[in-house]
Amino acid sequence: MIGMDIDDLIGPASILPALKAKSKRQVLQELAAHAATLIEVPERAIFDVLIERERLGTTGVGQGVAIPHGKLPELDQVFGLFGRTVEPVDFDSMDDRPVDLFFLLLAPENAGADHLKALARVSRLFRDKAICEKLRGAEGADALHALLLRKAAAA
Repeated sequence: MIGMDIDDLIGPASILPALKAKSKRQVLQELAAHAATLIEVPERAIFDVLIERERLGTTGVGQGVAIPHGKLPELDQVFGLFGRTVEPVDFDSMDDRPVDLFFLLLAPENAGADHLKALARVSRLFRDKAICEKLRGAEGADALHALLLRKAAAA
């Protein structure tokens, strides 16, 4: 996986346009629950790895964006999931702003460079304030998916 693109990480089923969560813990639970249905890994295993990562330091990177991530031995490739909350939630972000855009990344335990490349790719995408504003205004999963792919292709 040399040139890792966003479309290698997410498909239309990996877009959650209206997360109902009201807290950091609830966001992670909602993301874990949806990811579990797509990658056939127990929800609890996903949630535990995300909580463990948050204990090391917040994945709220600022500008209303968080990139929760972790490694799971059951996976054989990097997996992504995009979620947007209805209302921004306190996520202990680096800039103390509430978060409404989430990109979950899960990687195999031995992913090494692929995991880091995926994180770097997603981080670059969300550093673009214009794409963040478009993602906040987009209607529905299809529009969000198209925006993520189109912007990533241009990056």
